[in-house]
Amino acid sequence: MNTKNLLVLARRDHAEGMRVAAGLTIAGHDVKLVFMDRVVEDSEENAEQVETLELCDIEPVTTVANDDIPEIDDAKLSMWMLEADSVISL
Repeated sequence: MNTKNLLVLARRDHAEGMRVAAGLTIAGHDVKLVFMDRVVEDSEENAEQVETLELCDIEPVTTVANDDIPEIDDAKLSMWMLEADSVISL
């Protein structure tokens, strides 16, 4: 099986973005997760998904200023998009 370099953009639904990113690691793919649009909401659902990300060794980043999650700029995001085999936008 070929390992893919995948980029998940969690724009509208952060929890679903986390679920999808974690699920893609089951097949052994390299996955990056980027939160977009707004700060990730502090909810029980998101907290559960963060635990799943930790188990999958996914360290999410964001394009929105946030004290808890590392921020990336447009240039870095563009580079990741170019390097990815597939970009999944949710």
